[in-house]
Amino acid sequence: MLWDDALLDAQKLKHMALHGAQRYIETIVAFQMMLAKLASAHSMQIRKLRDKFISPSEAEAIIRKSIDIQLYAAPLRLLNTNTGILCDREAQISAFKMTTEYKQLLLSIMKHAGLPTERIADAVVPYFRYVMLSHRWGENEPLLHDIQDKIVYKLNAASLTKLQSFCEVARQAGFHWAWVDTCCIDQNNHVELQKSLNSTFAWYHHSALTVVYLSDVSPSSKSGALAKSAWNTRGWTVPEFLASKVIRFYQQDWTLYLNDVSPNHKESVKIMHESEDVTGIDAHALVAFQPGMRDAREKLQWVSTRVTTVPEDIAYSLFGIFGIQLPILYGENAQNALGRLLQEIVARSGDITALDWIGQPSEFNSCLPADITSYAAPPCALPYLSEDEIQTAVSSLRHTVAMDDASKFYDQLANMSYPRFSNCRLRLPCIIFPVTEVRRRPGAAQETLFTYGVRADGLCDLLITTEQTLVQFSRARPTRQTFLLALPWDRRLLELPDFADDAESLGGWSGPESLDGLHGEEELADSESYSQALRLIARLGQPFGVFLLAQQRSGEYKRIASDHDIIAQVKDVASVHSTTDIKTLEIL
Repeated sequence: MLWDDALLDAQKLKHMALHGAQRYIETIVAFQMMLAKLASAHSMQIRKLRDKFISPSEAEAIIRKSIDIQLYAAPLRLLNTNTGILCDREAQISAFKMTTEYKQLLLSIMKHAGLPTERIADAVVPYFRYVMLSHRWGENEPLLHDIQDKIVYKLNAASLTKLQSFCEVARQAGFHWAWVDTCCIDQNNHVELQKSLNSTFAWYHHSALTVVYLSDVSPSSKSGALAKSAWNTRGWTVPEFLASKVIRFYQQDWTLYLNDVSPNHKESVKIMHESEDVTGIDAHALVAFQPGMRDAREKLQWVSTRVTTVPEDIAYSLFGIFGIQLPILYGENAQNALGRLLQEIVARSGDITALDWIGQPSEFNSCLPADITSYAAPPCALPYLSEDEIQTAVSSLRHTVAMDDASKFYDQLANMSYPRFSNCRLRLPCIIFPVTEVRRRPGAAQETLFTYGVRADGLCDLLITTEQTLVQFSRARPTRQTFLLALPWDRRLLELPDFADDAESLGGWSGPESLDGLHGEEELADSESYSQALRLIARLGQPFGVFLLAQQRSGEYKRIASDHDIIAQVKDVASVHSTTDIKTLEIL
């Protein structure tokens, strides 16, 4: 009898699912009744049929797991583009449960135990896709308290026009959810603000679309108007542009820029060429940017002319670009915020290119700049030896530099530690040249700058211009304070192969066949090491950038900033290994 009832319920269920598209609740109730009857059957064979199906609560749990995965990388709050109501995550999920798509998915899972996760995600993902807005803040932008528990579309304030138009654009594009930085974050909740600012890059990256609103680009503008927009001067718009995979530019009246109706303006050659010119960022990076520490100096140059309303934001906006998360401490001042960022870059990557700048030193650490604008000038282009020139130099050095001396020098540099930052103190491995004379040049002073002739052991004489007044001294009239010219050690000069190359070369090694072969290989290895050491010495014979450091009473050093790159060159390349000192200096 129970079996017949269950079959009858199944027939009703099939009829309702096929012919009553809106009767999902009744269908689910009928399904529950069928499962209950199967579970209470006397026959073990009939009860086993119950295992082929999933209960509504089990199906809901499966869907919720898929939803949680989707929302993990999404903003905490989103605007419902259909209702105009701001929703937290639970409200977003509740809205999904009211849709036909949710009920269809629920039934599919109940009827088909073991439905592939990909099939479930295919139903969940489209509903929760969201659109981000990238814009220049205007006056009286709406905040969270202005729209919370209200219907955005029904509010009449002039300051809400941009928000309403953006939500409408997102809705017309087929998306249920939209996010705006002005009103979707509780600015007064420090924990939420911290999480949001550290997550913004990821939110833009995972968005289905980023709408860029150019409020100062008039309708029907010609090519070139994008480059003139103030949107290109703001700090936060750099990571928003780089992070987004799909972007569309909208003009003042919310029409598409250049009337380009393509789904992704990152695929528009004309628009990307214009963006490349105005940002100074390579078009490939604009389209397929990957966050991380690589090319730190170049990334800092990208934002060197950008501005932010809140001073600390010029540093905070870069967290996502470098793939790091740090505490958000509004009120710490811009120097400290930038210092913490640069400290993290150097400490985690060992990349010293962030120390290459011209300008005022930071109070955070004298090896760091006080302002992001110090990275505006590109790094000094120094002469670079061609392979033929290196080989010629190496051949010459073989007659003057002994193998043991060259190898010892190379090994000493190879064993140097990476630069380390701790509590605003930089431990920087350097090749150092003690300064023996500092003399101010008469008649070479400007209103705020002083030019000094500087001599150091092993280096050609050079001129240094700085705002600081230096103690003048010479060998005949020494000073108690120690000055150094220091070349920050760059491990790339070692020309070490990638680990992948090492692994491949070791993969086919099977050991020496005889002792004679072993001795031959040792001689070959010694010869190669000697050549590698001589190549390093040859490169150090080229001009290089140095820091002028002044020792403090406590023993640490401070960098003396110059108004230009300090470029030094050794007097005798063949004596580099014997006239230089190698140390790790602690710099305040």
